[in-house]
Amino acid sequence: MIVLKEKIQDLNLQFKDAEPKEIISWALANATTPVVTTNFRPYEVTILHAITNVDNAIPVIWCDTGYNTHPTYKHAEELIDRLGLNIRLYVPKQTSAYRDVVMGIPQIDDPLHTTFTEQVKLEPFRRAMAEHRPDVWFTNLRKGQTAHRDSLDILSLSNDGILKVSPFYHWNDEKLDAYLETHQLPNEHNYFDPTKVLENRECGLHT
Repeated sequence: MIVLKEKIQDLNLQFKDAEPKEIISWALANATTPVVTTNFRPYEVTILHAITNVDNAIPVIWCDTGYNTHPTYKHAEELIDRLGLNIRLYVPKQTSAYRDVVMGIPQIDDPLHTTFTEQVKLEPFRRAMAEHRPDVWFTNLRKGQTAHRDSLDILSLSNDGILKVSPFYHWNDEKLDAYLETHQLPNEHNYFDPTKVLENRECGLHT
């Protein structure tokens, strides 16, 4: 889908108070090769549930760093089964066991942290996007998560010109909790991202 930057501003105004289903339906109707990405972090279930209710065949790209907690892996398996997710799994080329020996998990001020992030997150993500070549990328970015994400909106363009769609962009945790309760969906808070360390730090996928 080709959407001009000038048109995105108007669309964001149009969709500001729209329900996620309306935003998702519009994007899918205009998409050729849509994908949704997930890491099964807290509240990811909301976008996975909302999207699969409209299109349960959409590819769900999961770039697994190999460092998720046991509860997160169990949560992922539950959602894959319950929602019938069309999972496309991408993992680093190096095993976490090997990496634990040669570098471990470097701190963010360690020069090796850049190499670590490239190996466990950025390279698998680029590989996934190169294989799927999406024109629409659904993600669960929300306002208030990081300074960079505050500069985005429901619709935004990636550096590669892919239309990023964040149907829950203006939703807060309380509203998401109500969505989970309404649809009787599980959440997962025991999540660990070794590339971010700090909750308000970007990992590199969205910058």
